[in-house]
Amino acid sequence: MEASECTTVRWWRWRRNALKRRVDVVEAWVVLAGWVLALLVGLVAGLMAAGTVERAVDRQRAESRQVPAVLVKDAPGPSPAREASDQRVWGKVRWTAADGSAHREEARVPPRAPAGSTVSVWVNRSGDITTPPVSGGEAWLHIAVGGALAGAFAGCAVLGVTWVTHLALDRRRMAQWDAEWERIDTRRGWKTG
Repeated sequence: MEASECTTVRWWRWRRNALKRRVDVVEAWVVLAGWVLALLVGLVAGLMAAGTVERAVDRQRAESRQVPAVLVKDAPGPSPAREASDQRVWGKVRWTAADGSAHREEARVPPRAPAGSTVSVWVNRSGDITTPPVSGGEAWLHIAVGGALAGAFAGCAVLGVTWVTHLALDRRRMAQWDAEWERIDTRRGWKTG
């Protein structure tokens, strides 16, 4: 017994065909429009997200500055549990803000630093300690990943809507086929299956 061959006809929805229905043409246009729209929406969303992240990074850089602070008391030694980290410990520091007000807070300082030693801390506009702004490489990474993820999610959302529409059109096609088979079967008064 010979094996049967299955030939796939590509682009059949775009060709002239006596068996092609209107729902097939609609489905072809929906799928094509869905892919094009997914690419465009993904690109626009990615660019908008990258711009938003870039503005946030620029704002963080503009709002924070590095100031010298004095260690109030001796810093403790490193914890054995922090072997793999940068070995910094928490210590009480004081500094003067831009408006002249004195501040005291805990900050990350080198271990066993003596009282009175000067360390640099990053502060925001209100004079509170904050994290240092991201470096150029970190900023580029945040912008690229934020834009790529936003673009991918937006594109996938459009493709999801396209897929659901495709399924609805498939169901409609199957319902039309069922109705036609029912009409053909009962035309002569008997059923084939």
